[in-house]
Amino acid sequence: MPVDLNGYWKMISNDNFEEYLKALDVNVAIRKIATLLKPDKDISHDGDHITIKTLSTFKNYNMDFYVGKEFEEDLSGVDDRKCMTTITWEGDKLVCVQKGEIEGRGWTHWVDGDELHLELRAAGAVSKQVFKKT
Repeated sequence: MPVDLNGYWKMISNDNFEEYLKALDVNVAIRKIATLLKPDKDISHDGDHITIKTLSTFKNYNMDFYVGKEFEEDLSGVDDRKCMTTITWEGDKLVCVQKGEIEGRGWTHWVDGDELHLELRAAGAVSKQVFKKT
């Protein structure tokens, strides 16, 4: 049975995020702003239907999907690209593969105690973020 991701999560750490944004070819001004933000995650998880809202004072990004079903993801709020995205459970980890212009792009979410971990990957760059449940 997959882990329950439901809840509101506040960021407590954000490592190597600028390198990840560079790998996505995000311009320097946006990178500087983005690295200063501490976004929250509001996750609604009901069976195979998951909604992940990333909320910040600069920009919000909503992801609404069904586990195991490929969909076209519009990343205009991130790096202005579109990709074909598939998200699956690998044990207790929610794993996303984003096929498009950037090689090796995706992310993994998992819970450890009252912390939500997120590993972001793109073109060999890896960023690790941790959120605490409120």
